[in-house]
Amino acid sequence: MNITESGRQSVMDIKEMEGIVEGVLFAAGDPVPLAKIAEILELDKATAKRILDNMAIRMQNSQRGILMRELDGSYQLCTRPEHFEYISKLAEPRQKQALSQAAFETLAIIAYNQPVTRAKVEMIRGVNSDSSIATLLERNLIKEAGRLDSPGRPVLYETTEEFLRSFGFKSIKDLPMLELDRMISENRPEADTQKNDADV
Repeated sequence: MNITESGRQSVMDIKEMEGIVEGVLFAAGDPVPLAKIAEILELDKATAKRILDNMAIRMQNSQRGILMRELDGSYQLCTRPEHFEYISKLAEPRQKQALSQAAFETLAIIAYNQPVTRAKVEMIRGVNSDSSIATLLERNLIKEAGRLDSPGRPVLYETTEEFLRSFGFKSIKDLPMLELDRMISENRPEADTQKNDADV
């Protein structure tokens, strides 16, 4: 086989791998870890990641209706955000109630301090956060991440893949730098002096 034929074969191999990746992600629906994709393609993780990243860039720069997103080391196919208006006409989605200010505060604290206990969240907020944490667990934006090795063994909380997906982050490393104390004090209404967050 000459060089030209070898180069053509290499291109065909990559295109075939990309087709396999697209089919796997489509069939999975949920995010698929890089390690699993590399195993399926029988490649090392570095090579598989290059293929995935190149696919993601080409999808992003094309007019296709599908994008590939990286979510904390996993990959998933999703529709373009700008097409939401059209896709929503396919079916009437169940409307979710927007998160309250208290829930957003709690979510931000957990995101920037994870894994973190309820007591730590409440120490930062200065109010009871039971209702906010319950809401965030129900929305699958946070999850239990084990227990702290201390008296009482309190539950630790961390964000989920759904949190990354909802806010458009690849991983928690992409969170913008914020001064949480100032953000909370500036956004909390003056009337919010009660020691609970039942308004979630």
